[in-house]
Amino acid sequence: MTAAAAVAGLQALALFAGGVYVLVNTLTGTPDGFTQALTGGATLIALGLIPLLAARGLLGCRSWSRGPAIITQLMALPVAYTLLTGVGAAIPAGIALAAAAVTGLVLLVHPTTTRALGIGRPAP
Repeated sequence: MTAAAAVAGLQALALFAGGVYVLVNTLTGTPDGFTQALTGGATLIALGLIPLLAARGLLGCRSWSRGPAIITQLMALPVAYTLLTGVGAAIPAGIALAAAAVTGLVLLVHPTTTRALGIGRPAP
């Protein structure tokens, strides 16, 4: 459970960092589309809230937290693929993201996690 929460927390941190990076570059540089760049940075920061809340819920053994955590992992896979088809630093980033997403998925569907969250228990 802790490992799954850690993966989600790291993904939240990465999204926040990416959003801040885009916003800072937008404000200090000359982006092609100022409004689009601001919106992109703000979106990354907002999307970081999903895995952050999921991580917090997983640490608290809340059953609702598995859904957002799984969705985050599934959304990360196409992003990882896109990075893997890029060049330069995008390739190692894609490898790291794919590894984190697959690890997160395995941890989230593991029977121990399912039991800890109370998912799949027979009705009394």
